[in-house]
Amino acid sequence: MSRINKLLFSLFFIVVVGCGEQAETQAEAVQGAAAPAVSQGAKPSGLTALASSQYEEGVHYERIAKPVPTVDKAKIEVTEVFWYGCSHCYDFEAHLSVWTADLADDVVFVKNPAMWDRQGIMEKHARIYYTAKILGVLDKVGSAAFRALNVDRNPLRDDKEIAKLFTDNGVAKEDFERTFNSFGVTSSVRQAEARQRSYRVQGTPEMIVDGTYRVTAGMAGGHEGMLKVVNFLVAKVRKDKFGP
Repeated sequence: MSRINKLLFSLFFIVVVGCGEQAETQAEAVQGAAAPAVSQGAKPSGLTALASSQYEEGVHYERIAKPVPTVDKAKIEVTEVFWYGCSHCYDFEAHLSVWTADLADDVVFVKNPAMWDRQGIMEKHARIYYTAKILGVLDKVGSAAFRALNVDRNPLRDDKEIAKLFTDNGVAKEDFERTFNSFGVTSSVRQAEARQRSYRVQGTPEMIVDGTYRVTAGMAGGHEGMLKVVNFLVAKVRKDKFGP
């Protein structure tokens, strides 16, 4: 295989594996097993109500064999595993922004960057997330990273390109340089990679409910279906954890 063909294959592998089980392709493949619609009489809002239809383990979601510890046991933790370079994650952001606006008080939403290439491009993109979080510019820089990769076709491959992303969004170059390769960011990236392995994530975006259940767009029948299944699981965890 020529050097050019090897390079093209590597790029193709990163894009395909990075997005894994995706909403558009998988939803078409599992139309017969899509999440059941909520009955017309029930109108659950956000994470406050149990879906009127019952979702089935092994069909619409799966149980993680060894539950992953959450940060705050007094809360129900919902995690999105994502990658800035995943077009499906980019599209999913619009659904998430509406969904997170109606979170119940006992629910906390967190993001976990996906990494299948240790010390590669996805690891650098995970550093973008934690650097922006530490510097208090996560919303602005996160949105800019999604646009750069999915709209502007800027791969954000090296530190120079990533530094410009931050400075273009109001971060001093010195602050970026001090933070991007810091111990704090490196530790967060390593922990995120370890959690991803424990979740047994196969693609992005995927949702993890309280470290116990994994939901994919393929299993749930699309992005909206995935959030409906998450709503159902949050209510289930709430009942199991805190009682009726």
